[in-house]
Amino acid sequence: MVNVTIDKIDERLRQLPPEKLSVVFDFVSYLAERESGQFAEALATDAFHAMMASESTLAKDWDRPEEDAAWDDL
Repeated sequence: MVNVTIDKIDERLRQLPPEKLSVVFDFVSYLAERESGQFAEALATDAFHAMMASESTLAKDWDRPEEDAAWDDL
């Protein structure tokens, strides 16, 4: 196993394209939250935000006459 240091991590981060940094930040945040016991709360919050963000996209599928007709008998 490689002896990992902050300097080695920093060196690798500097090799990444800028658009990948947000992925790294999300992962490091996940690890830190999990360590601090806030993971479950953060996961629930993330799930809620994902649900709210997808609502307008899904509404395009839901708000159609064919969809309304399919649910009329329920």
